[in-house]
Amino acid sequence: MTLSFFDQFMSPTYLGIPLIAVALTLPWILFPTPSTRWLNNRLITLQGWFINRFTQQLLLPLNLGGHKWAVLLTSLMLFLITLNMLGLLPYTFTPTTQLSLNMGLAVPLWLATVIIGMRNQPTAALGHLLPEGTPVPLIPVLIIIETISLFIRPLALGVRLTANLTAGHLLIQLIATAAFVLLPMMPTVAILTSIVLFLLTLLEIAVAMIQAYVFVLLLSLYLQENV
Repeated sequence: MTLSFFDQFMSPTYLGIPLIAVALTLPWILFPTPSTRWLNNRLITLQGWFINRFTQQLLLPLNLGGHKWAVLLTSLMLFLITLNMLGLLPYTFTPTTQLSLNMGLAVPLWLATVIIGMRNQPTAALGHLLPEGTPVPLIPVLIIIETISLFIRPLALGVRLTANLTAGHLLIQLIATAAFVLLPMMPTVAILTSIVLFLLTLLEIAVAMIQAYVFVLLLSLYLQENV
């Protein structure tokens, strides 16, 4: 049976049940729960330090109205990082390579920021569609362009996350296949290819974390415009 390189991105099923639900539930089970002791262990202390630092950096440019989103954005960040990192393990499925899942996360959150801006400060929210000092003949064209760019934002969020993770997984599979094929014919080249594969895997780990951070950071920037 011949498999395509893109078969790794198919949502697996067992007895007709999509296993993407299991992949989405697993990250929440892996998070350490706080203990009732006065002093926590190193893992929980490190987790608390990371969450505090990330939340502080994320909410630094936001005013008090945007601080209500702290729990949501931090939870989303941890959720995406865990999904992306677990997807790098062998024989696992990465849900964030599915455009439908990423769009399901991006569209409601982007729409919530737009609705908040329209409800709290409609004049400022609509003012983003027309830059100050625009010549009169260009006003209709700029309004159309800014409106299109506004509606492209959730698409860009979802496609960016999907494309980066999909490209990384494909590169890893291509180079691993090349190393496996070259091993009996040219062992030296196969070893060099394996070194490149190891370095690419380290790069993909960094990309998995950076893309989750960029996803949440762009959401916070959209929120900053509307709060």
